[in-house]
Amino acid sequence: MQIVILAVLALVAFAANSLLCRMALGTEIIDPVSFSTLRLLSGATILVPLSQLTAEPRPPAGSIGSWGSALALFGYAMAFSLAYGSLDTGMGALILFGTVQATMIGVGTQVG
Repeated sequence: MQIVILAVLALVAFAANSLLCRMALGTEIIDPVSFSTLRLLSGATILVPLSQLTAEPRPPAGSIGSWGSALALFGYAMAFSLAYGSLDTGMGALILFGTVQATMIGVGTQVG
């Protein structure tokens, strides 16, 4: 039952993310480049202290993450922020969910 609840929460979070992005970018409160930059910086600002709270031992330096991964995340965020102005909501959600699923399956087959 816990996995179902977590899956539903993840789907709700994805949908809320799309709606919030559309609200910010659709009303032209902020431009797509500034929005993506602010979004990624605020995420890092929260994730760094949260990662310090875990009880797990830290891996050796250089063993996780990469500049390539960071660049891919930036490209993904920027592309979707720019696309929100021209894509319909349904098409954007379909592309987003399809991309996320393909990435998770692809990484899962490499790791497993």
